[in-house]
Amino acid sequence: MVEFIERKRDGDVLDADEIAWIISEYTADRIPDYQMAPLLMAILFQGMTPAELAPWTEAMLHSGDVLDLSHVTAPKIDKHSTGGVGDKVSIPLAPMVAACGVAIPMMSGRGLGHTGGTLDKLESIPGFRTALDPAEFSAILERTGLVLAGQSESLVPADRRLYALRDATGTVPSIPLIASSIMSKKLAEDLDGLILDVKVGRGAFMKDEAAARTLAATMVSIGKSHGTPTAALLTDMNQPLGREVGNAHEIRESLSVLRGEGPPDLTEIVYRLGIAMLRLADRADATTEARAMLEEAVRSGRALEVFAAVVAAQGGDPGVVDDESKLPVPSHTWELTATGQGYVTGCDPLDIGVAVVRLGGGRARKEDRIDPAVGVTVLAKTGDRISTGQPLALVGYNDADRLAAARPLLERAWTISDETPASRPMVIGELH
Repeated sequence: MVEFIERKRDGDVLDADEIAWIISEYTADRIPDYQMAPLLMAILFQGMTPAELAPWTEAMLHSGDVLDLSHVTAPKIDKHSTGGVGDKVSIPLAPMVAACGVAIPMMSGRGLGHTGGTLDKLESIPGFRTALDPAEFSAILERTGLVLAGQSESLVPADRRLYALRDATGTVPSIPLIASSIMSKKLAEDLDGLILDVKVGRGAFMKDEAAARTLAATMVSIGKSHGTPTAALLTDMNQPLGREVGNAHEIRESLSVLRGEGPPDLTEIVYRLGIAMLRLADRADATTEARAMLEEAVRSGRALEVFAAVVAAQGGDPGVVDDESKLPVPSHTWELTATGQGYVTGCDPLDIGVAVVRLGGGRARKEDRIDPAVGVTVLAKTGDRISTGQPLALVGYNDADRLAAARPLLERAWTISDETPASRPMVIGELH
């Protein structure tokens, strides 16, 4: 392993057999974290060639079981996001699309760095289980049309371990590591199609559009090479998505979307991705038809019913759908107010995301426990006009020392100017 670390550090190319050995031995716990971590750092700096990325993804994909969902007759379509601050899109999106007759075998991840994880958010629902064996995963999907789970010991175990290690070692923002992590999980789901939400901007791992397009193209290529139709949307992440950042906070906002009451930016992204999923599933020929189907799923209450059914099927309390007080709440709140007046020209998602981690809503180390109750409610976003003393955010916390650590980030996160900021499109581009 030392030889492989040194070779990759110096820009050499590892062959398919060497990569297969590394992934196999690490999964079997015969390569320690302290050796895999420097290899990941070498990959971060040196990248991977296509000749390395394909076997790396393949080895991860086959590091454990691969689902056989051929008995599910509905088209099986999934969606994955590269991660952003306040990005709870999967939680309302999946039941909306499932309510339109598409099977969604969604395998998600935990928080990475400053971005929240779908599994952590779902586990703020009392009793909700995200670790399912393949048989249970398959049974829930067949019964409800949707399953929201993580990588179990048997499903893509290499990625489950690498995901946590990357988070704790500063090796998250690597295009080949991100692409192989996402695609190994998705290709293990026996999909008929995949939609990717590639975030671009200050709060994303891809800070500029060129890097985001490269990542999107890499993943689309991997999907197609495995016979899975794949498309990607590039979406803006220069401020938090929606108004809520934090695990239970984001479940509440997801429920508001399912009731048709969500904030405009979050709702737009949910619908745009839902339209892409329905079209990939051949459930709708046109954008207008697909949107009408999604709107009807919300208006009729079917999307909310699907979500409640999945929560119950995965051991959670479906009563949260009607009684949000069953979700964790912080013991204290602190209000951040504006020190000047004008227009909000910046609402920094990176600072806000890191602040939530400092509050306890994310992990600084892979063994850290998450506090599901803490979070930030964003009260002023880019383009809003504000006055001195007006609230910018409401911060929920349980530990005064953690609030003290988060405050400097929150106090610098908002920029106020006399100039009206230019508006940004939520969807920057699409790749097929």
